[in-house]
Amino acid sequence: MDTTLLRQPIEIRQVELHTPFAWLRAGLDDLRAAPLPSLFYGLCFAVIGYLLAYVLRYQPQHIAAASAGFMLLSPALAIGLYSLSQRREAGLPQRLVPTLTAWRRNLYNLLLFLLVLSVIFLVWARASLLSFAVFYAGNQSTLADLLRQIVAPDNFVFLGIWLGIGFCFATLVFLISVTTVPMMLDRNTDAISAALTSVRVVAANLGPMAVWAAIIAWASAAALLMGFIGIIVVGPLLGHASWHAYRSLVGK
Repeated sequence: MDTTLLRQPIEIRQVELHTPFAWLRAGLDDLRAAPLPSLFYGLCFAVIGYLLAYVLRYQPQHIAAASAGFMLLSPALAIGLYSLSQRREAGLPQRLVPTLTAWRRNLYNLLLFLLVLSVIFLVWARASLLSFAVFYAGNQSTLADLLRQIVAPDNFVFLGIWLGIGFCFATLVFLISVTTVPMMLDRNTDAISAALTSVRVVAANLGPMAVWAAIIAWASAAALLMGFIGIIVVGPLLGHASWHAYRSLVGK
């Protein structure tokens, strides 16, 4: 762990409301600079999504929970994309192989943070399934049935409760993870310090962070609605952009 981070307060920068769109542009530049390595990670995300959908194809309520849960775990799963952006920033070759083991630099703390996100995911999955059992009206034989019935008047209460629960969990994960994994990768800091820094970042930039969260939510939802195909591009784009968000928000 970098002990200088314990002795000196970490600078938190304040940004403009429109700055998240600059992060997206920078992320797109990274994607264009390393299309094959970036899209490899996007393809991995899509394959995971398809495997989950196949395994749970007769349990659509589980697909809904797993799809949302995958978004909760994505900050930790995108470390290879952060590494690609970091290598480009340092003027290093944009190669896939070195990024596959980027997690080794701070293995213990990355695993600890992944464990925290996994616990949040498991609690979310239980809460999601409970809301289906108590409030959902209709059969759940296929995903198509679920999507069609979920907007029916009989399910308005369920939909509001399910989205409300999901919003609470997503807000918690966003709060503790918006700059956490890039910071652990870049500075070899511990998971607790990085997560607390993320909370400070959000508190100091409520408006821009709300815009950034909305961009992530809408882009992720659009990618999922395209049957996971969209995640091949959206995943790397958001991953690279998140690195630039970290660089913009956390000072040296």
